[in-house]
Amino acid sequence: MSKAEADSLSKLPLTLQYKVENHYDGPATYFRGAVADYLKEWCTQNGYDLYRDGLKVYTTIDSRLQQHAENAMEKHMRVLQRRFDSHWKDKNPWVDEKNREIPGFIESTIKRTAYYKRLKEKHGNDTEAINRELNTPREMMVFTWDNPALEKKVTMSPLDSLRYYKRFLHGGMMTMDPFSGEIKAWVGGINFKYFKYDHVKQARRQPGSTFKPFVYVAAIDNGYSPCDKIVDRRITINYVENGEKKDWSPTNADWTYTGAPMTLRRAMGKSVNSVTAQLTELIGWETVVKYAKRLGISSPLQAVPSIGLGPSDVSVYEMVGAYSTFPNHGFYTTPRFITRIEDRNGNLIHQFVPKQKKVLSEETAFLMMHMLKGGMEEPGGTSQALWEYDLWKGNEIGGKTGTTSNHSDGWFMGVTKDLVTGVWVGAEDRSIHFRTSALGEGSKTALPVFGLFMEQVYKDKDLGYTQGRFPAPTVKISKKYNCTTVLPKAVPDSTAIDAELEILNLDAI
Repeated sequence: MSKAEADSLSKLPLTLQYKVENHYDGPATYFRGAVADYLKEWCTQNGYDLYRDGLKVYTTIDSRLQQHAENAMEKHMRVLQRRFDSHWKDKNPWVDEKNREIPGFIESTIKRTAYYKRLKEKHGNDTEAINRELNTPREMMVFTWDNPALEKKVTMSPLDSLRYYKRFLHGGMMTMDPFSGEIKAWVGGINFKYFKYDHVKQARRQPGSTFKPFVYVAAIDNGYSPCDKIVDRRITINYVENGEKKDWSPTNADWTYTGAPMTLRRAMGKSVNSVTAQLTELIGWETVVKYAKRLGISSPLQAVPSIGLGPSDVSVYEMVGAYSTFPNHGFYTTPRFITRIEDRNGNLIHQFVPKQKKVLSEETAFLMMHMLKGGMEEPGGTSQALWEYDLWKGNEIGGKTGTTSNHSDGWFMGVTKDLVTGVWVGAEDRSIHFRTSALGEGSKTALPVFGLFMEQVYKDKDLGYTQGRFPAPTVKISKKYNCTTVLPKAVPDSTAIDAELEILNLDAI
């Protein structure tokens, strides 16, 4: 620049396009909250002030993957919410075990809110005054899927507002690099401005059948094979709990039994409850709990006969970490969201490195990857809705769906050669849900989020994620696994299938 140009420009007035950005704006809002919570504790332990010391915090999130994840969640949840509203129409969706509306649900629910507590402080025991405020309409902004701004101005009473919000379905999603433990995407809900609760790490919900792999990994690690067979039949399991004799008769999702021997791979792929329950009894439900804990599940787990069907609440965060052990050759890697912290001058204060622990043999991990592909490859596999997505150019995907008994929770856990992703979908209250498996199972509520997300990941060539096969194990496999599977005709890449069957018949790799 010449001196004349500099002099000319220096005389122009300075203009700023000033905009204050609040914590509702920008990507990864739920993730930023989780990072802040972690940093507050870290700063306390290490003698720093999070808000005054000018720390520079570098996270693991990939902004491009994060955007694809947020887009996938929003796109599917818009459709799913319309489906849910059409399903219930003008009826209230809060129901008991017999699908009867719960009387006084909204009135009792509002009493647990912070708003009601403020009214109690204001009016004391004057219930008439409290009810008057609860039923007085006022102008307010509310969340909506109906326009691009995701909000609209309405006139509602507080009770009507609660009624309106309770009908919404929510979701949580996390994607992680299973080898480094780096969390690449974190979607804690459908809209942070209106729904602050994080459904990735803060929430814990029943995982349903996504918990079954912990039964099968415990069995395989203790001598069972994916080819071993158990008869799919009605059973009753007798047991003792707190000194009391009890019995449990699990039912399959479709209430039918083939009466035929079924390989463990097919049973997990089809999510057959009767086989899982029998296998759980054979290896011991305490063993299932032990393996789940070994793989990183830290939430309390009950050692009961139904443990394999997912009755104990867990988080998406825990489940993604646990499933990541399988592609990572048996190493559990603690999920991490910060890479390093520097001071205000750029000096390194702390470097966060992967924390890994060997918890499974590489052979067991390899066999579990084969088991997880059963959801796609076995006839009747519960993950086969993924064939609808553009994911199959020589690609392998392992997956497991999960649905709780009353369709309150829908899950999908997806594993590729590079990433592990967990998705949960459900309402805020467990009494609010679809009434049929055709609408409410995990393959309909959670799986599409994964499918939409991975489609965009593979289309975004700048990310560098390519489709491909899972890596072969680096150790000698102890025995020949001749586990024949009749693969569905929908599989588009027969070369990949032949390679898979060839691998399973090798004595050593």
